[in-house]
Amino acid sequence: MNKILCAFAALTVMTACGNKEEQLCKRAAELCQYIPDHELQEQAKDFMTADFYAVLDTMFNHLPEHEAMDHEWLHYFVTSNGGTIADYEVAGVKMTDDTHAVATIKVRQKWEDGSFDENTDIEEHQLYMECVGGQWLMSDFDGHKQNCIRHIEINRKEQALRNAMSDYLAKAIGVRYRQGQLCIPTLQIVAEEEMAEKTLVWCDCQVTWYNVAGDTLKTVSSGNHSGCMTILQKDGRPVATAFEQTSDGASFLPSAKRIFGKHYDIFQNMSSNQNVREAARKEQLQEYVRRHQLNIQYYQDHGGPAVDLLHLD
Repeated sequence: MNKILCAFAALTVMTACGNKEEQLCKRAAELCQYIPDHELQEQAKDFMTADFYAVLDTMFNHLPEHEAMDHEWLHYFVTSNGGTIADYEVAGVKMTDDTHAVATIKVRQKWEDGSFDENTDIEEHQLYMECVGGQWLMSDFDGHKQNCIRHIEINRKEQALRNAMSDYLAKAIGVRYRQGQLCIPTLQIVAEEEMAEKTLVWCDCQVTWYNVAGDTLKTVSSGNHSGCMTILQKDGRPVATAFEQTSDGASFLPSAKRIFGKHYDIFQNMSSNQNVREAARKEQLQEYVRRHQLNIQYYQDHGGPAVDLLHLD
C-alpha cells in the first residue's frame, strides 16, 4: 500500500512540475511579443517588471532619438530589421528559484509574407522571468539590462557635461551677440580628457540666437567659437569655468595648433566640413525642441530656406 501511495505521490509531483513548465513556456511565448523592436510597445508595461520597463522606457523614449539609429538596439535585443519579422519558439524553461525562471528562445527571421529564407540562422537567446504578485513577467533579455543601465549612466553624464558647456556659451558668450528669444549653442566635441579635479573639453561650437515665429526658429545672430573648455564639479554637478579660445584672423592657425595640440587634425576636419556642422546643428536643435516640448518644426537662417527638424537626413 505504501509503495502505491509513494508512486502516486511521485506521479503527482511529476505532473505538477510538467504542468508548471508547460504554463511557463506558454507565458514565455506571450512575453516574446514584447521584446523591443526599435521601439517599446505601449502594452509592454503590463508584461515587464517595473524596473525593466523603466530601463527600456528611458532607452527608447528619453535618450536622444539619433542614438537608436547609432546603436540599432540589435546589440541589446532580438529585433526584426530590414523587412523581416522575428519568429520566436520557446525551447524550454528552467526554474532558478520559486520566483525566477529562464526561458530558452529560438529565434529566426522571417519575411513579412510569413515565408522563411532557408539560409537564415536560428539563434538561441535567454528570456529572464520573475513572478511578481502571482504574475510571471519579463525581467531581462540575454542579461543585457545592466548594459542598458550603464549606457543610460554614460549618456546622463555626457548630457550634464553638454548642458554645462551650453550654459557657459549662452551666458558668457551669447550676451555679446544681438539677442533673440532663445540662445541655443551647437556643440561639436573634438576630444575630452577627464582628470582628478576637472575635465578638459576641446570643442568647436556655434552660438546662435533665435526668435520663435509660429513653428519656426528664425536666426537672429550667430558666431563660431572653438578652443578648450574647463569643466569643474561643483555641488555634484559639472560647471564650465573657463574657455581658452582660438584667435581671429592671422593668429587663428597658430593659436588653434597650440590649443588643440594632438587633437588639431580632428578639429580641422570637423570645423572645415559644413555638412557635418549643419548635421550636428539640426540634430541638437531637434533634441532641444523635444526636451523642452516646443511646437517647432523648422529652423531658418536669414535669406535661407526653412529646414525641417522633424526628420533627420
